[in-house]
Amino acid sequence: MRLSKIFTFSCLAISSVAFAQKELPYLQKKGTATQLMVDKKPFLILGGELGNSSASSFQDIERDFPKLQKMGLNTVLVPAYWDLIEPEEGKYDFSLIDKSIEQAKKNDLKVIFLWFGSYKNSMSCYAPLWFKRDYKKYPRAYSKAGKPLEIASSFSDNVLKADNKVFGELIKHIAKVDQDKTVIMVQVENEIGMLEGARDYSKEANAVFNAQVPETLIKFLVKNKKDLHPSLSEKWAKLGFKTKGNWQEIFGDDLYTDELFTAYSYGLYVEKLAKTARSIYNLPLYINAAMNSRNRQPGEYPAGGPLAHLIDIWHASAPSIDILAPDLYDGDFVSWSAKYRLHNNPLFVPEIKMTQNNGVQVFYAFGEHDAIGYSPFSIENNSETGSKRLADAYSKLKQLMPLLTKYQGQGASKGLLFDQKSSERIINYDDLKITARHYFSLPWDPRSKDGSVWPEGGGLILRIAKDEYIVAGSGIVVEFEKESEKKVIQAKDLGEDGFAAQGGKEKTQSVWNGGARAGIGPVDEIRLDENGKFIYIRRLNGDQTHQGRHVRIGVDDFQILHIKLYEYK
Repeated sequence: MRLSKIFTFSCLAISSVAFAQKELPYLQKKGTATQLMVDKKPFLILGGELGNSSASSFQDIERDFPKLQKMGLNTVLVPAYWDLIEPEEGKYDFSLIDKSIEQAKKNDLKVIFLWFGSYKNSMSCYAPLWFKRDYKKYPRAYSKAGKPLEIASSFSDNVLKADNKVFGELIKHIAKVDQDKTVIMVQVENEIGMLEGARDYSKEANAVFNAQVPETLIKFLVKNKKDLHPSLSEKWAKLGFKTKGNWQEIFGDDLYTDELFTAYSYGLYVEKLAKTARSIYNLPLYINAAMNSRNRQPGEYPAGGPLAHLIDIWHASAPSIDILAPDLYDGDFVSWSAKYRLHNNPLFVPEIKMTQNNGVQVFYAFGEHDAIGYSPFSIENNSETGSKRLADAYSKLKQLMPLLTKYQGQGASKGLLFDQKSSERIINYDDLKITARHYFSLPWDPRSKDGSVWPEGGGLILRIAKDEYIVAGSGIVVEFEKESEKKVIQAKDLGEDGFAAQGGKEKTQSVWNGGARAGIGPVDEIRLDENGKFIYIRRLNGDQTHQGRHVRIGVDDFQILHIKLYEYK
């Protein structure tokens, strides 16, 4: 009996030590990058977000999570619904939260919970019925015409208290049940912002709008004047960088001043929730934004959300939020991602339209922007073909994770993303010129010239030594040459055999200057083990490198290539 007690005590002690060693996930700076640390290691989110209603059913959760694990995800983004957590005021049901954590652990997935509280795509559709019915206690925002909206007013203390209370209970519950640290981040609200107008016209909101702009905001703007987003700096400058006055007196009388006001009020609201979460369980926090795209005006898109041009207002009003993150549905991933990879904001794409191109986009995000993560929306509904392609991409990125995170923040990597309109990028490292193109810039695949829409090709280039590179992704061709190099021959259009086509159009004409040339040495297709060690698969040469002229990866495959260069005269 005594031995049994000793054994039990020993097991408990070991368990306690193991638990103590499990640190909460956190964010840390590494050079110019921000890294998410999970179990004390840098972690890249290879994610997928569930559809809005897919975490409201035990059966759906049990069905979908194994599918996501097979798809290669390491993280699933899961809605947490206020109306189902608190169907009666003060009575909480966290069974769906528990089921999500349980299934995530079972399928080796991490979880990011998305708080669908007072605001989801601007509206208050996930607030419980008891809250919605009592509109006198929990008032709505109003349009300029005086119409009550299905949007709870952020100027109501009662709205904030009710939302903050249940959100705090959710965070307490996660802290209590998630001893294995399966939950790695929390999203506060969802695509918050005003619709039908750029601001709330309730009596309470009007009073604040016509009062002095808060001194705390003015002090923030003055302190950060040189680093403000250009759109805010220009707007403030038009009236002479005033520091006293109401919103219109300082920023002007237009929709965009209304939007600044809305952003600040929503930021203050979100900050209260964020501070509550941090006081209970200090997980990284972010907030997502619906885009101001398609030439829409504030109020036609959710005005005042955590958009790139409002980043300073959000930083001033909600400093406890770690990341402002874009939800991307309008294409042009290169431009949109660049708007959110700022000196004061890391790139995390928590929601993006699910397409066949997701795999190459995620390579680009990590290569170009040292991204924290990427997550297609409605991931459980991916097609069989789409699931396989995303799984192929995620599989290669899981292998690359130790290597990518080692070099993050050092300017060692570049992203590639090509289509028919934008099919080439030139990259320079010291005296080396790297020309990368879409795979279909070669004539050898019939799809390149048969009128088909080119799938996006993309990937990353990582410099690991002066003459040593990793090229990874799908649908790319990469050439290497010295900056001073002049081609000896006139390059002509290539035929299907890779030689110059008879009568092909001349592209260049130059004279050799006697400098060194860059040569491609061994090109190996590799995989990496969990520690980032290279494991040889095959040597690529001859036809696979166009006899040493380039390296390439076809549009139907994802590969990791290890290239060594040399120079000669």
